[in-house]
Amino acid sequence: MYQITNYSKNRAKELGVSIYPSTHKNKKIDIYKDDRFLFSIGDIRYMDYPSYLEYGKDIADKHKKNYYIRHAKDIKQIGSRGWYAAMILW
Repeated sequence: MYQITNYSKNRAKELGVSIYPSTHKNKKIDIYKDDRFLFSIGDIRYMDYPSYLEYGKDIADKHKKNYYIRHAKDIKQIGSRGWYAAMILW
């Protein structure tokens, strides 16, 4: 099971959403807004920014940059699943 980091908790708080460990098999986090389920985000098979920080900020920043390039079209729509994933996990 994925352990939600303080980094992700703080980011979620800034966005005004609540996050919990996901109830879906291959996801990291379930996102709720006003007690209403929105999305499950983050594939547990892949690392995220807080996970890469354990290897150093330079490495984490490199992966963050690549993530934003790879998922550019998903991130553009504010409030979408991709946008929440980028804002909370990266």
